Amino acid sequence: MKHRYLPMTESDQKAMLDTIGVQSVDELFNDIPEKVRFKGEYKIKQAKSETALMKELTQLAQKNADLRSNASFLGAGVYDHYMPVIVDHVLSRSEFYTAYTPYQPEISQGELQAIFEFQTMICELTGMDVANSSMYDGGTALAEAAMLSAGQTRRKKVLISSAVHPESKEVVKTYAKGQYIEVIEVPHENGVTDLQALKEMMNGDIAAVIVQYPNFFGRVEPLKELEEIIHAEKSMFVVSSNPLALGALTPPGSFGADIVVGDAQPFGIPTAFGGPHCGYFAVTNKLMRKVPGRLVGQTNDEQGRRGFVLTLQAREQHIRRDKATSNICSNQALNALAASVAMTALGKKGVKDMAMANIQKAHYAKKVFIENGFEIAFDGPSFNEFVVKLNKPVKAMNQQLLTNGIIGGYDLGRDFNELENHMLVAVTELRTKEEIDTFVKELGDYNA
Repeated sequence: MKHRYLPMTESDQKAMLDTIGVQSVDELFNDIPEKVRFKGEYKIKQAKSETALMKELTQLAQKNADLRSNASFLGAGVYDHYMPVIVDHVLSRSEFYTAYTPYQPEISQGELQAIFEFQTMICELTGMDVANSSMYDGGTALAEAAMLSAGQTRRKKVLISSAVHPESKEVVKTYAKGQYIEVIEVPHENGVTDLQALKEMMNGDIAAVIVQYPNFFGRVEPLKELEEIIHAEKSMFVVSSNPLALGALTPPGSFGADIVVGDAQPFGIPTAFGGPHCGYFAVTNKLMRKVPGRLVGQTNDEQGRRGFVLTLQAREQHIRRDKATSNICSNQALNALAASVAMTALGKKGVKDMAMANIQKAHYAKKVFIENGFEIAFDGPSFNEFVVKLNKPVKAMNQQLLTNGIIGGYDLGRDFNELENHMLVAVTELRTKEEIDTFVKELGDYNA
């Protein structure tokens, strides 16, 4: 009996050595001087049987604080949301999970249509004209938006709100360094972009202003006021947005955004230790030919039947490098499919209901915190996250919470010196009243 994927046997090894004409494995290393060869034993565990190994790995895995056995109030860009069971069913079909790049449309119609539907739903959510087939994640999508803006306006400065996700800000700055683009942060006031400071910083050298909606603190940015300030200087208005929030909030496209990006993780994509996820990228019609990556278009074949093809591929693999808009060479097709299946299963009403449940449960949690003597750092409209001021270090509080099966919020002191001992709390539709009440009570006990 042959075991194709098991390590080779002694007879397998002898057959290979005989074939290449050597007596032993050591003979293969004759050209390496004896004095530099490693003679000892590596400090690793002895090999175990398959059964023993699986038992050990299972015990190690059980040490993880997973979302099945813990109530999570951790968000900060990656969220614990409801995933319709049909998502995994569709993703597990071999024609999808083995698909990569649909270069041959005649044999890739299913994959192409799935991407086309993703693009369509992203446009409906964001209020934009065109969306691409997806990006690696929300952070790289935001950086690509900044680079597109600089190229389109031929300006070399980008303003980014300090209330944008800290990791996304760093990705933007990394991209910008290679393009010799200066990235300047706009301060926040009461948890939203400081409009007065923005007005003072605006001038004819600014390529784009980047904000997040809802922002990193969970606050809803005043997009109407921002748009007026930004477009007065003919700069581009870039909005990074949680797509689930757009089920309840007015989409950025309605406020005149030029580019809307974000991460589709809230729809059918597991947290997965922070990735991989699926970025989206949506623009107005005038920027269609500047979009990074690829777009899937709808057409008709010779018999007049509906079909799908790759179109407007403005990436360096397909056109002259100096004409390419980006070196992004792929898209998150499988995760984009997951998001499409989740949105389809939920439907327009379901997406809205899910978004509203996030708002209502977060509002309830905020109310309970206040009733129990906590201070909410920023006052004003928010989606499913808000900031709570604590008396003790957040890290220590989270370690205590974990012993009671609760994954606490994000420690804002890691990224904002002025917000030491402040916790960013996320409350999604999956959190129950009992879990919220217990979380507040436990936090209150440790905070005393």
